[in-house]
Amino acid sequence: MTRLISMARLALCWGLLSWASSAAWALGEVAPDFTLRDIDNQSVSLSSTKGKVVLISFWATWCGPCQVEMPHLQRMYNALGANAFTVLSVSADDARTASLVKPLIKKNGYTFPVLLDKETTVVSQYNPAKTLPYSVLLDRDGKIAQVHQGYNPGDEVALKKEIEALLAAGN
Repeated sequence: MTRLISMARLALCWGLLSWASSAAWALGEVAPDFTLRDIDNQSVSLSSTKGKVVLISFWATWCGPCQVEMPHLQRMYNALGANAFTVLSVSADDARTASLVKPLIKKNGYTFPVLLDKETTVVSQYNPAKTLPYSVLLDRDGKIAQVHQGYNPGDEVALKKEIEALLAAGN
């Protein structure tokens, strides 16, 4: 009986952990709004991008694949224009490493908005497993169109096509 209870507890915990790690929002759902400070201490809300195709990119200074992906995001940001498309780059660096974010952004010449999530509240809301890099692509209505975990060379080609398709659809 004790073994049966232990197994039931284990199954319950596993179920809760599985649910928590997959609690990210579903495709087609409206992305939850958030407000964070950018690297210049200005308040930026997701809702301020209304009517644009938005790529929310979660990353950290200590994440190697994130550093490889970021120049591609900058090229997309430059090529696709700020009128109908934007990138919201959300740093998952905590208070210990957040001071490294602005120098890294300036050194690499990134011009897309970079937001700080030192308490990882937004990261946890969108990406409970905290996989990095992690991107959420939103259509002009703020609905989740695609979610991407990790980065492999060539991923940027598919991502750009997805963004272009959303821009062409015009919602």
